[in-house]
Amino acid sequence: MGKIIAIANQKGGVGKTTTSVNLAASLGVLEKKVLLIDADPQANASSGLGIDVENVEYGTYQVLEHTISAKDAVVETTSPNVSIIPAHIDLVAIEIELVDKPEREYMLRKSLSEIKNDYDYILIDCAPSLGLITLNSLVAADSVMIPIQCEYFALEGLGKLLNTIKSVQKIHNSELDIEGLLLTMFDSRLRLSNQVVDEVRKHFSTMVFDTIIRRNTRLGEAPSYGESIIAYDATSKGAVNYLNLAQELLKKNS
Repeated sequence: MGKIIAIANQKGGVGKTTTSVNLAASLGVLEKKVLLIDADPQANASSGLGIDVENVEYGTYQVLEHTISAKDAVVETTSPNVSIIPAHIDLVAIEIELVDKPEREYMLRKSLSEIKNDYDYILIDCAPSLGLITLNSLVAADSVMIPIQCEYFALEGLGKLLNTIKSVQKIHNSELDIEGLLLTMFDSRLRLSNQVVDEVRKHFSTMVFDTIIRRNTRLGEAPSYGESIIAYDATSKGAVNYLNLAQELLKKNS
């Protein structure tokens, strides 16, 4: 039985796409069958796995529109055991197009129901907003992982996201769990980074992953080569962090 995890935070630049791409690659290396869904019009998860986004014929847009089946939108990647449903800039238009549709919040859930059991994990890289695409992702998901950067305004907006998750649980998806909070962009030299870690752990204790993603130059370089950190530099701190996260996730779900 596959598990669908939405990786969400309406704040931009917190490491959602980095986490989506590299967690998918790490789970793949650990011999899990993974599907990554790029639900962000910026399509960074797609290009980060080597997909030429200009030439995406079918992707998340068509899957949300129900013009093609999810199965037909799946593209293989060079990352072992990882497939992707890519995005294209036209995904921007979907919010407007879905507005008048009945059951508009359930479009992704319906599409994924037919392929859910073909994968061990389906990860959804959400857009940095709480719009209709993110809502679709939360309704389709079994759980949500929330990346939080170890910086000054780390917890700003988190309350808003948690309220959105609560209302999704109440109205659309009572099964939705919080998979955990993931601390990203940690710099051990900065007192602030350490303070944020302490504060988040104090407030959310068991909800926080033990693994912390450290700030790492190689992590920033990998996407420009269309590769995950595992393919780009398997010995880097970033690769080790994401492999640890994948192992922690598997242990949690075993």
